[in-house]
Amino acid sequence: MTTPHKKHVAVLMGGWSAEREVSLVSGAGVAKALEEEGYRVTAVDVQRDLEGLLRALTDPRPDAVFNALHGRGGEDGTIQGVLEFLGIPYTHSGVRAAAVAMDKAMTKALLAPVGVRSPKGLVLTKGELTGGAHPMPAPYIVKPVDEGSTVGVTLVREGQNSPVGDAWTFGERALVEEFIPGRELTVGVMGGLDGECRALTVTEIRFEAQVYDYTAKYSAGHAVHTVPAQIPEHVAEEAKRLAVLAHRTLGCRGVSRSDFRWDDRKSGTDGLFFLEINNQPGMTPLSLVPEQAAAVGLTYGALVAWMVENAACQLD
Repeated sequence: MTTPHKKHVAVLMGGWSAEREVSLVSGAGVAKALEEEGYRVTAVDVQRDLEGLLRALTDPRPDAVFNALHGRGGEDGTIQGVLEFLGIPYTHSGVRAAAVAMDKAMTKALLAPVGVRSPKGLVLTKGELTGGAHPMPAPYIVKPVDEGSTVGVTLVREGQNSPVGDAWTFGERALVEEFIPGRELTVGVMGGLDGECRALTVTEIRFEAQVYDYTAKYSAGHAVHTVPAQIPEHVAEEAKRLAVLAHRTLGCRGVSRSDFRWDDRKSGTDGLFFLEINNQPGMTPLSLVPEQAAAVGLTYGALVAWMVENAACQLD
């Protein structure tokens, strides 16, 4: 073990979103790695209890917070606002960037003017979605506007009578997008307080299902990651450029991950489409960003330590 740091880090995990279990795994891994790097660590299982959270963050008060929460409440600006109020530096994006990145439709709208192309789509209310009429020719994708980890992602195929039936439980709005055939790519980005951004590498994700859903992402054996992706260099470089551009345009900091679909039947980079950005990527043993960091020579411990040392507040 390295010489202990004086810095005390509170690792926030759990939460109350659909991604609670994944967050607990991420948080446990982060806490263990930070302890091995010499930090003093307090693990905090966040509940829907503001008074309890404030006690955990003031007695004793940590020097920094590692935000390992996922989904609503954890990566949408909510917990970031609490930490800004308390004046405690925290990892990942600030209030504004987190709120925007969590809203897939808003993200697409803000990135389109700077040249980040995404699939054609529209936002529907729950009533419009479950009404029976197809909003666009199948096949197409239906996904929650403001959930992470591919929660609720559904592929609507030709011949289905209703988009998703009456079982939609992911909020009052849904994003409907044209389905892009081809290959799933993702790029992690590290961006520190100095404004410098670095794309790690490109991963290709192959999976059994037709869409990269929650099961494929977090269940061992359901997806295969190729790092770096075996794709043409010009496609890889364009994916990395777009991931950095998305990170900077939205004002993200720390680590983010942008997901793409690449239709390899098209020439050049014409088939490359941005899907979404995750401003708080998972840190589980199956997670993509730690895997990419390892591929470029950065250990898990070094990655989380870098994130803590770049923790900040009041920068939005």
